[in-house]
Amino acid sequence: MLVKNWMNRKIVTVNADDCMLDATKALKEHDIRMLPVLKDGKLVGVITDRDLKRASASDATTLEAHELLYIIANIKIEEIMTRDPFTVFHDYTVEEAAEMLLKNKISGAPVLGVAGDVVGIITQTDIFRVLISLTGVGKRGVQIAFRLEDHPGSIKEVADIIRSYGGRMASILTSYEQAPKGYRHVYIRFYEIDRTRLNQLIDMCKKTATLLYMVDHRENKREIYEDR
Repeated sequence: MLVKNWMNRKIVTVNADDCMLDATKALKEHDIRMLPVLKDGKLVGVITDRDLKRASASDATTLEAHELLYIIANIKIEEIMTRDPFTVFHDYTVEEAAEMLLKNKISGAPVLGVAGDVVGIITQTDIFRVLISLTGVGKRGVQIAFRLEDHPGSIKEVADIIRSYGGRMASILTSYEQAPKGYRHVYIRFYEIDRTRLNQLIDMCKKTATLLYMVDHRENKREIYEDR
């Protein structure tokens, strides 16, 4: 899944020689938290709502309202923007973008195209949309978490059981995080299952694998079988 397929293509930018007031209006009008800053058409920084608050906070308690407004209307964005911002390229995977955002503790980044121009913005909200899509939670089905031995065919064994009970797969996710050596955690979400046979399905799965939990989103039912 590539950034270019999930980024926000509605780009709102400001110029480096615009004033703080211009940035404040743009953030509020478009209900966003970050603006790429351009100079001569090139990306030179980003300005966020946090930058604006930080720039005016020290003066807010000592100045009259009209004095503060004068400052906001005259301070140039390039004086308070974050220079050399973190960026991602449009052909990065979403996972790479998420890793970069997390590592640098930022909420979003400009996306650059082939020519180095700004073609979009990727934010934590976009990452959340990807997570929802990947997990298939919108199907409101059932998710069962397993601890499986890490060998070929282990996932197929439990997946075949689910299919034999009429379950249709929405997603299959795996992770080695927090799993014992030689095992992995597998999360299978499925739907269109006959709820009257769900307990029987779970019993069959227990004969093949270690179950961690089960969540039935439609019935709001949750069972914890084993803590990690």
